Amino acid sequence: MDTKLTLKLDKQVIEKAKEYAASHKRSLSRLIEAYLKSLVDTEMSADKDDIQISPFIKNMATGVKLSADLDHKKEYGNHLSEKYK
Repeated sequence: MDTKLTLKLDKQVIEKAKEYAASHKRSLSRLIEAYLKSLVDTEMSADKDDIQISPFIKNMATGVKLSADLDHKKEYGNHLSEKYK
């Protein structure tokens, strides 16, 4: 059963998300539903410390193409090391 949900988001984010959804022939509602479902399903099936963000979601958020073998924890550690030198 579908239920209506109202969200307040940045206008530019909404416009870019609509373009993204249209280019992938999906509605924005279904795109957001799939994202939220992946969060809930992942949390139920794994420890909270073990949650991994899929490359699809990372690409959607930043528009940057990431390699499948990227170690995000190592990259974040490198970032923090550089930041606090």
